[in-house]
Amino acid sequence: METRKVQVTGGSTYTVSLPKGWATAHGVEAGGEIEFYPEEGSLLLAPRTETENAEGTLDVTGLNDGELTRAVVTMYVSGFDVITLETASVDAAQRRTIRETAQGLVGLEIIEETAEHVSLQDLLDSAELSIHNAVTRMRLVALTMLDDAVTALRTGNEDLAADVIERDDDVDRLWYMTSRVFRGALRHPSAASDIGLPRETCFDYHTSARQLERVGDHATKIADLAGALDGVPDDAGEALGTLHSDAAAVVETAMDALLTEDSDEAVELANEAMAGIETVDERAREVDDLLRTLDPQRVKRLGLVADSLSRSADYGGNIAETALQKAAPRP
Repeated sequence: METRKVQVTGGSTYTVSLPKGWATAHGVEAGGEIEFYPEEGSLLLAPRTETENAEGTLDVTGLNDGELTRAVVTMYVSGFDVITLETASVDAAQRRTIRETAQGLVGLEIIEETAEHVSLQDLLDSAELSIHNAVTRMRLVALTMLDDAVTALRTGNEDLAADVIERDDDVDRLWYMTSRVFRGALRHPSAASDIGLPRETCFDYHTSARQLERVGDHATKIADLAGALDGVPDDAGEALGTLHSDAAAVVETAMDALLTEDSDEAVELANEAMAGIETVDERAREVDDLLRTLDPQRVKRLGLVADSLSRSADYGGNIAETALQKAAPRP
């Protein structure tokens, strides 16, 4: 760590020198410009540069299906604005995977295709992306999925179960966008300035978005199980419905705690959510006792449903912990 003394020039201007090693490493010269970004008790600075699209190239030779999908998603989340995928010959299966992956990522479009490469570009300005709105939307979609999945299970509605599974793509799309925005805010203070939120708040939203993405995954798992079950006994269905209500309440209350600007209210709501997990655990034990009277195959599948609901409540507890940290006094 280096320190510098603050000086006053002209009677009213505060000045401080830059470390020469840092300035040289970042191309800062006499007459150059520095950008300043106030962030609570800190002042971040960075060399002023012309805004350019970050471009990345990836050799996708031999990559197909899941591997290729993960490669594209990784480049997108890492913050590349233009992604070029190269190989000696892009085959039809690769083009199909690239196209489907691009459709699942906010703002990403194919802009050029040749026999040897496919280029994609993020067409959205980072200033247009709201991490707050994305997390709020994820909350709505994930909890609605969970509710519909349990309804599909209890009513045997296969169409509703299939619809829940399709909506998991919406949650994933918002999750990847949140990750991209968050990583951008970490890399450069100008990105955080465009977002309009402190980077610490972006971290809290990103952490909570991950929990909501997992809730969506468990809703999808329940929907899958709903399609495999030939009806659910009324008493078991009612017990699972109660367990779902308690689990969803934990997530709802935790998200209220995260999003409120009132720190006292946030602490109260977060503690309420954490206390709700004990109720969920008790309900889960009651469901387990009830399921023991059913046939083994049904016990196994409904037990997985109960486990998914309990885990969803645990994810709500993780959000509540984040809300407590966000509301805590600053040292």
